[in-house]
Amino acid sequence: MSLAPRLDLRQSQSLVMTPQLQQAIKLLTLSNLEIEGVIAEELEKNPLLEALPAADDAPVPEREPEAPRDEPAPADELVLSGEAAGEALDVDIVAERFDDSPLDSMTGDRAAGDGLGLTGATGGSLEDGPDLDALAAGDRSLAEHLLYQAGEVLGGGDLFVAQHLIDLIDEAGYLTTELADVASRLGVPLEAVERLLGVIHTFDPTGVGARNLAECIALQAREADRYDPAMARLIDNLDLVARGDLARLKRICEVDDEDMADMIRELRGYDPKPGLRFGGEPMQAVTPDLHVRRTRGGWIVELDSATLPRVLVNRRYHAELSSGPQDKASKAWLGDMLASANWLVKALDQRQKTIIRVATEIVRQQEAFFLKGVAHLRPLTLRQVADAIEMHESTVSRVTSNKYLSCARGLFELKYFFTSAIQSADGGDAVSAEAVKSAIRGLVANEGAKILSDDTIVELLNAKGFDIARRTVAKYREAMGIGSSVQRRRQRALSGG
Repeated sequence: MSLAPRLDLRQSQSLVMTPQLQQAIKLLTLSNLEIEGVIAEELEKNPLLEALPAADDAPVPEREPEAPRDEPAPADELVLSGEAAGEALDVDIVAERFDDSPLDSMTGDRAAGDGLGLTGATGGSLEDGPDLDALAAGDRSLAEHLLYQAGEVLGGGDLFVAQHLIDLIDEAGYLTTELADVASRLGVPLEAVERLLGVIHTFDPTGVGARNLAECIALQAREADRYDPAMARLIDNLDLVARGDLARLKRICEVDDEDMADMIRELRGYDPKPGLRFGGEPMQAVTPDLHVRRTRGGWIVELDSATLPRVLVNRRYHAELSSGPQDKASKAWLGDMLASANWLVKALDQRQKTIIRVATEIVRQQEAFFLKGVAHLRPLTLRQVADAIEMHESTVSRVTSNKYLSCARGLFELKYFFTSAIQSADGGDAVSAEAVKSAIRGLVANEGAKILSDDTIVELLNAKGFDIARRTVAKYREAMGIGSSVQRRRQRALSGG
């Protein structure tokens, strides 16, 4: 065997994923709002791109005809020209590794006045004390809200220690660090730390700074002037309250049924996590990417144009730049900008067509849901939709990711319409798992005085034609946040029902 170097020729076939094709596939997974961010970024980089308002119906300028060529075009040019538009985004790469993480959300500037100044949240003087209601209604975090109050009653070294304690309070309002560790870290007496924690306990919201649930509830009971010996013993035995052991609680608290019911009712009115009403990012409303409506001629599926700006290539500006004096580098740069602008316009157009095709097929497959409700939701898989529209399953998965559909029945994620199948007890068509969940939810909501066990629910579902096992009922019930029959019975006893 010769060990000398040599040259060999090998012939093989492989699908080349160009950067532009990877980006085009990635665009499928983004929602309309995320696409708006991508377009804004491209507008900053490319002077040949021009954004039009969403409602603008200006005609798109036609592409200039190209001269015929004898040799086949390379893969990059095919993507730019859109000649392979039908299958450009429909690929199946076993070893593909793309970063499909959504774009970073854009957050606005925080409202002015978050500092610890000398004016209240409404801009008035502090002669009457801080306006706690106004502070709670704003976008201040829990730490900022507590620091504002600490600055009103403390100063010097006490304020420093209090600020350190406030920094250790979690978002639910609990202090999870031992006071001895705080005292050792700051080099102050433990008594001083305990005293300042007591000051924090007087802050709004009541119960903040507690070290456990019992202390949090006790602080709120003291604030309501309800912390008598019986209530104290009840708070010390919250584990028995959770188990619903009312007989033992009545013996410990030395009260009768009526007093115990009043104490339980009072206990249920307290907030176990007082800090959650502050801080955190404001809840963002979901914006639909698609709208489905019914007309006399059938169903209409359309993209939400309000959140999808249009992008055009400014041919006039490109002609002005091309006619001027240019060196070799400038000419190459202008060509790259034109190619990039053409690709983005065509990729966005292909994305819209692909989404419409997938959504239209979903509406066709789930027409009974749109007409009659969730009980008529059919089992559906990604492969069924992919086979119907002659695309790959991975393409359908990308299209249905992070996108929402608005219809007369509400707002639904596209993934909602893909559910597993539950066989029918009478041998008929299989039903959707969501339909079974809806039936379970309805049975529990209308169970009345007699709590239904999982076995009873199975029997009732079998009577309705659902062939389902008890373990499946338990799994669906837990997924919907519905407690077991024992938990529901205890909850009803605690609520006095």
